[in-house]
Amino acid sequence: MDNPQIRVGILRETRSGETRVALVPAAVPKLQKLGVEIIIEPGAGFASGFTDEAYLAKGARVEAGAGTADVVIAVHPPEQAEWREGQVLVCMMNPLGSPGVIGDLAKTGVSGFALEMVPRISRAQAMDVLSSMANVAGYKAVLLAATRSPKLFPLMMTAAGTVRPAKVFVLGAGVAGLQAIATARRLGAVVEAYDIRSDTKEQVESLGARFIEFDLGGDEMQDEGGYAKELTEDQKVLQAKLMAEVIQAADAVITTAQVPGRRAPRLIPEDVVAGMKPGAVVVDMAAESGGNCAFSEPDKEVNRNGVIILGPSNLPSSAGSTTSQLYAQNLIAFLGLIIQEGVVFIDREDEVLAAALVCHGGEITSTRVREALTN
Repeated sequence: MDNPQIRVGILRETRSGETRVALVPAAVPKLQKLGVEIIIEPGAGFASGFTDEAYLAKGARVEAGAGTADVVIAVHPPEQAEWREGQVLVCMMNPLGSPGVIGDLAKTGVSGFALEMVPRISRAQAMDVLSSMANVAGYKAVLLAATRSPKLFPLMMTAAGTVRPAKVFVLGAGVAGLQAIATARRLGAVVEAYDIRSDTKEQVESLGARFIEFDLGGDEMQDEGGYAKELTEDQKVLQAKLMAEVIQAADAVITTAQVPGRRAPRLIPEDVVAGMKPGAVVVDMAAESGGNCAFSEPDKEVNRNGVIILGPSNLPSSAGSTTSQLYAQNLIAFLGLIIQEGVVFIDREDEVLAAALVCHGGEITSTRVREALTN
């Protein structure tokens, strides 16, 4: 007798403000090639513009009970009361920022994969959800700044005179920062950027922006995963002092600096905000993890003496259709490692799976998550 087909379930996201879905209709046939049956919870794709009928047309089943599937894929950890031992959950879990979620999940016997932990190596590029989401976030951050700024971004020659281009300063030249730079340049702004990783200078300049260089007296400022290292307290003070003049001359500032599992570094203190010109806009992409700006609040607009400070916490959801498509492609690439010819197999010798596996067999398997729980 043939083995029953592995079922992959996609749930409707319940987190407030979340518009993404883990699988889009166009991706259904690609996932089916792994030899699985796909079950979509009714209404799962509605917020991102995908109807139940669109999933049915591609061969998925639309019905309740997706959470009982052998493999559950989601954007965030589902809030379901019952898990079955041996189930597999693949989603973004914020494992270092919310390690307690992993601890609770481990007790259920579920094998949990946190996509944020996928290593940044060549063979895993197609699975890099952080880069996929950061690209969109950087783009939307600049559009948000341009919308709220009282100044137009591009140079304009008009009969009434010349409109000077806005000056935009981007703090952090990772994926989000580079996309922010590119977007601001496309809108016609004069762009400057800074990152503690000096090797980003060439990337910044290739996009037509000026790279600001500050000597913080440190060694290599990038970790093995490609992320910026956290600065010492002395370096933070020196960095803020050197950046103040650049920040206060800008019409818009986009901040992207975050350290996984830790509070975001404070890059724009109160006194620097006080010296910014009225009408300047700060878009703090790290507001949810503490904020790069002294007055930023998650999902709120703060007006400080005419300086507008925005703290959007989920920019990828503001383009739910596009980010869902990107996320689905990342997921399919990842699932190809754990589903082989319709059978689930977790190869813990695989460096990608070993890094992303945060709980298995009733235990927390990630050393970094265990450390985060004890700190």
